[in-house]
Amino acid sequence: MKKVLILGAGMVVKPIVTYLLEKGFEVTVATRTKSKAEAMIGNHVNGHAVAWTVEDEATLAEMVAGHDLTVSLLPWTYHLIVAKHCIASKKNMVTTSYVKPEMKALDTQVREAGIIILNELGLDPGIDHMSAMRIIDHVHDQGGKIEEFYSICGALPAPEAANNPFRYKFSWSPKGVVMAGNNDGKYLRHSKLVEVPTQDLFKNPFRVEFPEVGPLDIYPNRDSLPYIELYGIPETSTMMRGTFRHPGWCESIDAIKALKLIGYEEHDFTGKSYAGMLAMLMGAADCSNIRQKVADYLHLPVNAYALDTMEWLGLFSEEDMGRGKTSAFEITSDLMIAKMELGQHERDMVVMQHIFRASYPDGKEEIIKSSMLDFGTLATDTAVARTVALPAAIGVEMILKGEITETGVHIPVLPGIYNPILDRLEDMDIRMVEQYGLPLSENIQ
Repeated sequence: MKKVLILGAGMVVKPIVTYLLEKGFEVTVATRTKSKAEAMIGNHVNGHAVAWTVEDEATLAEMVAGHDLTVSLLPWTYHLIVAKHCIASKKNMVTTSYVKPEMKALDTQVREAGIIILNELGLDPGIDHMSAMRIIDHVHDQGGKIEEFYSICGALPAPEAANNPFRYKFSWSPKGVVMAGNNDGKYLRHSKLVEVPTQDLFKNPFRVEFPEVGPLDIYPNRDSLPYIELYGIPETSTMMRGTFRHPGWCESIDAIKALKLIGYEEHDFTGKSYAGMLAMLMGAADCSNIRQKVADYLHLPVNAYALDTMEWLGLFSEEDMGRGKTSAFEITSDLMIAKMELGQHERDMVVMQHIFRASYPDGKEEIIKSSMLDFGTLATDTAVARTVALPAAIGVEMILKGEITETGVHIPVLPGIYNPILDRLEDMDIRMVEQYGLPLSENIQ
């Protein structure tokens, strides 16, 4: 019986544990809080829970050596430590995280060890790569070119659960969601390089109508340019990766960022109320009439939607925060987590869409759309947990069965990897619906 080591027991881990146990693998879940792992495993005879922390490298080395494959679902900063032990023990590894340059630099060592480290095998990154490559390869096989490409994804509350002013609820790493608001963006559009500094990330979002959902806003997702090479589309004049949000999020987070409320700089907030924190960050003399002061600082009308959002969150409150030395990011994200968690019986959803403009030697042009809408609940599995964990689970199964034989550091852009994974996801009702031959008016305007 093949043995799989899973590191971490966060919000997206349960589906991969369930899948691998049902497929007959022996699964060890190692995590700081052993009870979380035990809850995922249940009474399954092939499941084991281990209390472990990342500081304990000696135990990590033993666990990696004692299993056939390691899945690192830890924060990405720890993947290199895990990779080092996988190389030393010549054991395969899977992650759902973006490949950092430091991981790419291990490619030669990984090949020499005769193993694969398969990364970005989740939702975004993951399903986005695989579903995009299936269409790109199809167009190229027809002699066509990809002239424009937009790839957008969002993990959101279902429309009926988007019932707070942010129209957002957390179904995965809450701090990570807020932290991502501090990224900048870079993409190519109509042969023009567009660079978006972090302070402008949420300004001027694109808007599209998504079937069964309604209007969604799109803001840039980090640096899109490397994907021109990764996807093998040097001919494209547009390469943009973006994030979906319900309307209300972008303008609200834009205002919150402008107030330095998700900044990492530490301040001494001893004795401060939430309104007092705002006054301090704005350099105001006091926190009286704080809504007006914030409106003036942001050059917004006092009845602006973003101010309603901040008031709902509690940022205008005179209540003592009970904080000492910390960052505004920690305070703001804690407030959001306290008020914006997905309810036990509320649905979350994953929305993904690729939009291509393709041209062909006969002069024909078409818009191709590939779209996914997947719902979940906390009572079963969230949509984000399913769509992140199950691609990784299938990848693990394929590696252990010898269906993936490549060695080195990879992401899932090879047909021998992405086609079977996408096919198996469809068997679990996780599918991209592809539409070919659409008119050019269906492109993002």
